[in-house]
Amino acid sequence: MKVISSAELRNNMKKYLDLAGNETVVIQRGRDETFILQKKEFIPEIEISDEIPGDFHRAITVEEAKIRVQKGLREMFKRKREQEAKVQQ
Repeated sequence: MKVISSAELRNNMKKYLDLAGNETVVIQRGRDETFILQKKEFIPEIEISDEIPGDFHRAITVEEAKIRVQKGLREMFKRKREQEAKVQQ
């Protein structure tokens, strides 16, 4: 298991998505949020109960992470283009 910050994940996304194919990657976001990045086939089919850590329901698959990151990047570039267009006016 590898524990990293959200900034480290953002800066090295491919590295950690590849790593999550073989082991669990724990992402710490601030002091209060923790996420688990795992390949879907490694996630056991279990019901969420009191035995499961509180943040487990927030875990996402590698594919979901890729989609969310791509969407976020598109939004960032869109906002940057809009800001640049305003400056040029």
